[in-house]
Amino acid sequence: MRRYAEHTDPRAESCNWIALAVASNQPIYPLYLLWAVGGDWWVSAWTFLSTPFFLAVPAVARRNGAAGRALLPLAGIGNGIVSAKAFGTASGVELFLIACALIALLAFRRSEWRWTAGLWSAAAGAFLLHDHYGAALGRFDAGQYAAFFRLNAYSVAALSGLVLLSLGRLAWRERRAGMDG
Repeated sequence: MRRYAEHTDPRAESCNWIALAVASNQPIYPLYLLWAVGGDWWVSAWTFLSTPFFLAVPAVARRNGAAGRALLPLAGIGNGIVSAKAFGTASGVELFLIACALIALLAFRRSEWRWTAGLWSAAAGAFLLHDHYGAALGRFDAGQYAAFFRLNAYSVAALSGLVLLSLGRLAWRERRAGMDG
């Protein structure tokens, strides 16, 4: 796995590792839901649609580092849209758009601002879908939605922490060294 995630661009390598961490967590997510939420937890199978995209980030980055870095938040945005339809917006899955926006901000240098602007636009577009998904595929009561929201809020905080530790550290170092252009 280390060889698959390696990249000459430290930002691409960080995105590769983040993508692999998300992909490796996806098979466990239904178990979290079963344990912490209950209800129609099985609709979480829809989230597996994004797994191949997260797993493809390192392969795409090998061909084009910027495209690989962009695929990470795009896969997250797609997963957020599918998850919001599957679970309903009360589940808090749209909070993951915050992590996607954070990745878009930190994965690209100032000279690559067009990538960041495009990805932020995609995240904003996904957020505008809020309350326009129709009926959720799964059914959850108010107590289950409260547990769902807490689970997703903690997950977003953990993912955002990982993003800040990996990409934020790199951006900080490059900025201090004057290499951010």
